[in-house]
Amino acid sequence: MIGATRGIQAQDHAAKTRADRASTKREAKRVASINEKKPASLKPAKEERLSIKVLALFTRQMSMLLRSGSGLVPAIQSIAKQMSKPAQKDLLNNVAEDLEEGVSLTESFKKHPRTFDSVFCAIVAAGEAGAMLPQMFERLAAIVGKQRAMRNKIGGAMAYPILLIFMCIHIILGLMLFVMPRFADMFVQLDVEIPASTQFMLSSGKFISEHWAILLGCILACGAGIAWVVISKKGRQWLADFQLSIPIVGKLRSKLIQGSVFRTLGLLLQSKVGLLDSIALIRGATSNSAFQKMFKDLEDSVTSGGSISYALEASGIVEPYLCQAVRTGEECGNIDGALLFAADMLDESNTEAVDVVARLIEPIILLGMGVVVGAVCLSLFIPMFDMTSAM
Repeated sequence: MIGATRGIQAQDHAAKTRADRASTKREAKRVASINEKKPASLKPAKEERLSIKVLALFTRQMSMLLRSGSGLVPAIQSIAKQMSKPAQKDLLNNVAEDLEEGVSLTESFKKHPRTFDSVFCAIVAAGEAGAMLPQMFERLAAIVGKQRAMRNKIGGAMAYPILLIFMCIHIILGLMLFVMPRFADMFVQLDVEIPASTQFMLSSGKFISEHWAILLGCILACGAGIAWVVISKKGRQWLADFQLSIPIVGKLRSKLIQGSVFRTLGLLLQSKVGLLDSIALIRGATSNSAFQKMFKDLEDSVTSGGSISYALEASGIVEPYLCQAVRTGEECGNIDGALLFAADMLDESNTEAVDVVARLIEPIILLGMGVVVGAVCLSLFIPMFDMTSAM
C-alpha cells in the first residue's frame, strides 16, 4: 500500500515537473514573440530625424488636427501617412505606438532628441499638464516656422555668392590646365620671353596636373577637418566662439542667436514654464562662451531676486534698446510679451542685415573674380603682345 502510494506521488511529481517545463517553454516563446514584435520606438533615435521643413509641417498640422477635435494617436498616424521617407514614417508611428501603450507624448518625444529638443519637449509637457496641447503646438509652429524662414533667407542669400565662387574656380582651373599649356608650347617654339606672372601660372598648372592626387588628398583632409569641427564637442565650441569674432558676420550671428533666445524664452514663459527652468532650457541655443556666461548671470540674477534686464545689459551682448524693452515688460508684469516683442524686432533687423550682407558679398566676389580671371588672362596675352610687337 505504501509502495503504491509512493508510486502515485512519484508519477504526480513527474507530471508536475513536465507541466512546469512546458509552462516555462510557453513563457519563453511568449517573451521571444514579444521581443520580436517590440515597438520600433526602441530603435536608436540617431537613425531617425525630421528635417526642419517636415517638423514645421508636423507642428502646424498637429495644432490644426487637435483644434478640430482629433485624438493624439489618430492625428499622429494621419500625419505619418503623409511622410515620403520611411524613417520619418517610422518615427511618427513609434510615437503613436508609445501613446497607445500609455506613454506620455513628452516622454515619447524625448526618445528622439535629434528631432525634438529639450525646449520642444518642455513646451509639450506644459501643454499636457495644462490640457492646452493645441495652443502649445501652435506656439511650437511659430518657433519652428521662424527658424525655417531665417534659414531659408540665409540659404537664399548665400546661394548666388557660392555659385559665383564655384564658377570662378572652374574658370581659373580651365585656363590653367587646358588653355595655357597649349600656348606654352607655342611660346617655346617661337622663343618668346615668358614673363614671371605667366611662368607662375604655367608652373602652377603643371603642378596641379602632375600632383592632382596629393591636392585631392589635401582637400579631403580639409573636409575631414571641417567635419571634425562640426561634429566634435571641442570643434563646435571653437566654431561657436570664432563665429562672433568675424567682422560683420559675427554681429549678425550674435543677433540671430539673440532672436532665437528671446523668442524661445518668451514662449516658454507664456507656456507657464518656470523662469529658472526656461533659462536652463535656452542654454542649448548656443555653446558660445559669451552667451553661456550671460545665461549663468541670468540664473544668478533671478535666484537672488534681481532683474533680467540688468543682467542682459551687463553682458554687453544685447543692444540697450532691447534691454529697455525687457525692463519695461518686467515693470508691467508682462515679461513674456516683452521678450517676444524684442524677438520680433530682432527678426526684422536680422532680415535686413542678411539682405545687406548678401548685397555686399556679391560685388566683392565679382570684383575678386574679375581680378583673378583678369590676371590669368593678362598672363596669357602679354607674351602674345610681345611676340606680335617683335614681328
